[in-house]
Amino acid sequence: MLILLPPSEGKSAPRRGAPLDLSSLSLPSLTSARSTVIEALVTLCSGDPAVAMDVLGVPKTQPELVALNASLHEAATARADTIYTGVLYDALDASTLSTAAKRRAASRVMVTSSVFGLVGMGDRIPAYRLSGDTTLPGLGGVQAHWRRHLGDGVLEALGNGLLVDLRSGTYAAFWRPDEVAARTATVRVLHEVGGARKVVSHFNKATKGRIVRALMESGAAPRTPAALADALRDLGWTVETSAPGKTGVQLDVVVGEL
Repeated sequence: MLILLPPSEGKSAPRRGAPLDLSSLSLPSLTSARSTVIEALVTLCSGDPAVAMDVLGVPKTQPELVALNASLHEAATARADTIYTGVLYDALDASTLSTAAKRRAASRVMVTSSVFGLVGMGDRIPAYRLSGDTTLPGLGGVQAHWRRHLGDGVLEALGNGLLVDLRSGTYAAFWRPDEVAARTATVRVLHEVGGARKVVSHFNKATKGRIVRALMESGAAPRTPAALADALRDLGWTVETSAPGKTGVQLDVVVGEL
């Protein structure tokens, strides 16, 4: 099983740690594509800060985010599961997983990244600011770049297992699981109040974090979307499944409260 997560916009910059070593990251087949993004980002952020802030959509009150990108080669790194922050990652709370669950997460969970394509939870990376819908001078669209390069990396990480796609729309556009749709499950979280259902960002992110945590702690290893739905029901969630589509089977997890 391979679980794909979206990144968080907010990141925790480590105060100390070795500088980035691309050769140490998971999926070395992505090294060249990663290097291309980094060079374009560093070049942009080492020039006119105003131009960089405009391209990256960085508020004028946060020029430090441009400096963060400019120093990607020298900046301290830490495990990806400590770099990414926010609702999903707070709910996952990787630092408090049991030893066995941490081991499972290291091999079964990866984060989609505008800079690195995919990173494992134990990969050491610096904090950065680059949204997936950005167009970088010298590179072009980040989404288009990863559509050209990410497929082989995902398939390498997936092997013959089940793909559990928890990515948000922006990052789902980096790669579409068409060729492995039969063994792909996408998860949508619906908040139900008074019989009405809708997608609410906070519920969606928090529930996805809790789902990943529960799967890692339980040791469940489903190999089909139907088996994943059953595993989630066993863990206490209400799950409805759709008919298979081009991007897999959609699992709707229905929640009433956090």
